Amino acid sequence: MSDLHARHRAVLPDWLALYYKEPLEITHGEGRHVWGGDGKKYLDFFGGILTTMTAHALPEVTKAVTEQAGRILHSSTLYLNRPMVELAERIAQLSGIPDARVFFTTSGTEANDTALLLATTYRRSNQILAMRNSYHGRSFSAVGITGNRGWSPTSLSPLQTLYVHGGVRTRGPFAHLSDAEFIAACVEDLKDLLGHTRPPAALIAEPIQGVGGFTSPPDGLYAAFRDVLQEHGILWIADEVQTGWGRTGDHFWGWQAHGRSGPPDMLTFAKGIGNGMSIGGVVARADIMNCLDANSISTFGGTQITMAAGLANLSYLLEHDLQGNARRVGGLLLERLRAVAAQLPAVREVRGRGLMIGVELVRPGTDQADPDAASAVLEAAREGGLLIGKGGGHNTSVLRIAPPLTLTVAEAEEGAAILERALASVH
Repeated sequence: MSDLHARHRAVLPDWLALYYKEPLEITHGEGRHVWGGDGKKYLDFFGGILTTMTAHALPEVTKAVTEQAGRILHSSTLYLNRPMVELAERIAQLSGIPDARVFFTTSGTEANDTALLLATTYRRSNQILAMRNSYHGRSFSAVGITGNRGWSPTSLSPLQTLYVHGGVRTRGPFAHLSDAEFIAACVEDLKDLLGHTRPPAALIAEPIQGVGGFTSPPDGLYAAFRDVLQEHGILWIADEVQTGWGRTGDHFWGWQAHGRSGPPDMLTFAKGIGNGMSIGGVVARADIMNCLDANSISTFGGTQITMAAGLANLSYLLEHDLQGNARRVGGLLLERLRAVAAQLPAVREVRGRGLMIGVELVRPGTDQADPDAASAVLEAAREGGLLIGKGGGHNTSVLRIAPPLTLTVAEAEEGAAILERALASVH
């Protein structure tokens, strides 16, 4: 055990998860690469959990942060804040939500917490619909709506949560159906559920489930759900913490794959917008955002230095069409990994969209998750110079691949080759 690992264990919680048998310290990064305390260079295909969205040490973001730090770091929301207003204007316009208002937080957890506060206050109900296999954060209320046992340390909650079918396409009672039949069955399940309960406040859903292993329903499911929800006045919250900002390639927001019935009432965001700085937030219709009848502020949400980073990062993303790059390079990477998987009986499925790809591992010849294999591939990939993530619902057996959106074709090919060797070495 390294000295730093020993010190970590002595002062930090046991439940603070670390990757790898010999945990890695990352000392610095540039572009799509990072360097470890071991002196080794790694190709980064996880971006600090989908957070380093554009590139490590992106000069435009570094410059914006440095210049802002030389003026003022922070003042709280009790004072007018030009960078916060400017970023809110841009996000409101990009959100697709009419008459939008934006509230900034410091994380996706806090963003979802705020959305739940708004929804339950607006609807005067503490019932929430959530998706099975979902993950929405680590706060008390966010854990209470998380449908993933591995990330739900308590059943206590201020909310009553009802879980809906549909977030996982290839497992569960409807997996054998066609896409159209799958959507119809999930809609009927939702209607049946609503017939047995008091009116819920909202449905919260990740367009692509992140921690759950990059699973998603057929396009249009949440549009079909929205038709039912609107009949009952139930709000739709799109959790875009991992799917936002063009990562899926086909769309700027994940909800747009389900946009036939209009935008969500609220969307939550975080991670990639700050490129490593702590930014989260909620976008909501004005009548929902303004429904609170008590004072509120944010000490650190929207602070000047994080807003400067967000503005520079968003500008870079839009000016360089990183959504288009995610679509093009992600499409090539997805096909390359599917070709690899076709030769390996332990790979059940390669799925995803853009630069958000999941590789699900099972015990060969079965549908049983194989978390030991996933951990072994993670180790082998690191040995080969590639950092990836893992996740999954019933068991952690999905490799999660989410590089910075500036990934080049050559880097995608390099990463795929390392991953192919890692998969072959384990199986």
